[in-house]
Amino acid sequence: MTHGLSHLPFCFFSGSSPPICRPCEVRTPASGRGSRVELAAVMDEAGSSASAGSAPRGGRPARSGVFYKFTQQDLPAWKPAMTPGYVIAIFLIIGIIFVPVGLICLQASNRVAEIVHRYDIDCVPDAYRSNKQAYIKDSSISKKCIQKVKVQYHMKAPIYVYYELDNFYQNHRRYIKSRSDKQLRHGLQYTDSSCSPIERSNGLPVVPCGLIAWSLFNDTYDFTRGSMGLMVDRKNISWRSDREHKYGKDVYPFNFQNGSLIGGGKLDPDIPLSNQEDLIVWMRAAALPQFRKLYGVIEEDIQADETITMHITNNYNTYSFGGKKSLVLTTSTWLGGKNDFLGYAYLITGSSSIFLCILFALIHVKIPRPHGDAAYLSWSRKNGNN
Repeated sequence: MTHGLSHLPFCFFSGSSPPICRPCEVRTPASGRGSRVELAAVMDEAGSSASAGSAPRGGRPARSGVFYKFTQQDLPAWKPAMTPGYVIAIFLIIGIIFVPVGLICLQASNRVAEIVHRYDIDCVPDAYRSNKQAYIKDSSISKKCIQKVKVQYHMKAPIYVYYELDNFYQNHRRYIKSRSDKQLRHGLQYTDSSCSPIERSNGLPVVPCGLIAWSLFNDTYDFTRGSMGLMVDRKNISWRSDREHKYGKDVYPFNFQNGSLIGGGKLDPDIPLSNQEDLIVWMRAAALPQFRKLYGVIEEDIQADETITMHITNNYNTYSFGGKKSLVLTTSTWLGGKNDFLGYAYLITGSSSIFLCILFALIHVKIPRPHGDAAYLSWSRKNGNN
């Protein structure tokens, strides 16, 4: 087999330095494979000599410097080899930690005493059960409603009173954008088009404007235990940061709910927005169609087997869109309210990890799979070229 001898000029450019050119002889076999190998070797040699002969531009270190290794993600790092033993140990540790945490979370959730009472259907008179919208829209019909519930477990103060709405989409894009935060903070001079369609009424600006404020929840609740009333504290039910920074202390309701179409509750025009805590709670829109919002706090214990009488004013119209209304009395623990999801999530994750740990251990013992020596991995070798 004959080889061809060719002289090829090869130049290497390195930044602002003059190009380094040198002739190279490449013997070309019939297959052409040797030419590519020898040409690559020449390129590597030229590149090394250029890097060594030229000064770094802009003060940057050469390729052997820390900066270059950092930009190329070539700094020393811990790169564990996930052997079967490591994998089994990791799953075992996860299971040992997560299962007890899940049991603790479930125990805390089960200690919460909670009463959920739906009243939107029971509070409609029998004559209007077939036409609930006619009932809720007729102001001449009394909306007073009395419901009784029996307490199953001891409820220790503080007892939180929530109203719960279902099938109400506060996260709808048009709904959640229909507000003016500047107006809530500084007053009616900041009424703008973002409040559409509740921006003006009778030619005057509306404060607070927008659909969220216009649809303010306006059912009311009172409670009695036997012949004694249970006081509901309506103060400090909103976030303090909202009261102090989002709602102005010198901003008062103006021209609110004075149009022909009334959406929800009304506001006292003599009380600044920073003290209208019902509004502040309602304006913090919920992410899901089923949500709870705090109504007040009862600072008295309620014993088991006691009967609580709830005096409800059923004003809010959820019948037009098929919504549901419920009244919730609940206590809390160090973990918050009643929610089993977190506990079950930890239990399922921990149990699955233990199951996988046992499964992998059996497979590893019964059908062992040989694995390579970690010393031969590229990051374990002192010289990556060896």
